[in-house]
Amino acid sequence: MSEDLYEDEQEASTGGPRHPMAERFRGYLPVVIDVETGGFNSATDALLEIAAVTIGMDEKGFLFPEHTHFFRVEPFEGANIEAAALEFTGIKLDHPLRMAVSEESALTEIFRSVRKALKANGCKRAILVGHNSAFDLGFLNAAVARNDLKRNPFHPFSSFDTATLAGLAYGQTVLARACQSADIDFDGREAHSARYDTEKTADLFCGIVNRWKDMGGWRD
Repeated sequence: MSEDLYEDEQEASTGGPRHPMAERFRGYLPVVIDVETGGFNSATDALLEIAAVTIGMDEKGFLFPEHTHFFRVEPFEGANIEAAALEFTGIKLDHPLRMAVSEESALTEIFRSVRKALKANGCKRAILVGHNSAFDLGFLNAAVARNDLKRNPFHPFSSFDTATLAGLAYGQTVLARACQSADIDFDGREAHSARYDTEKTADLFCGIVNRWKDMGGWRD
């Protein structure tokens, strides 16, 4: 039985999710993730930063960014790090104030916070939201497998891609340009930090979903 079919049967047998957030996304909780890395290959290249923003819903059914979690990450043993990637992100691995933690520590803390948010919103699983989300999900899944982490709250292959959503809503697929079109302040000097990009992606995602609701595209 496919996972989607199983979940549909579970919802039917229990009368469906009751919390407004769970009702909005079929029991999934959107969690925005951004990673900064040592390259493009999730199997071989280092995870250097990761940030997560949980999404909340107000009493009128509109989304808002809730809590931000950010970690600088120590490269795993044997990780590849391209010089061009460091130049692009501006990450200085030897900076005395970098205070990086292991992949296991970073993901354990993020997963703990996400599971708490799942419980608060009556959701059964988190779904990753990212700008070009396949990239972020690939690095997340690779780090989970590398560290043999259990109780990963994220769906293993489904995601919400704000590049696609912004292309539909604004005709823009670059994060900075999409934010500008959505009247979201974007400072290019702050870009390519996992924390900054995650928070801007969260603003963009909430804005698109809320705009759709305002236009009557989602029931009250």
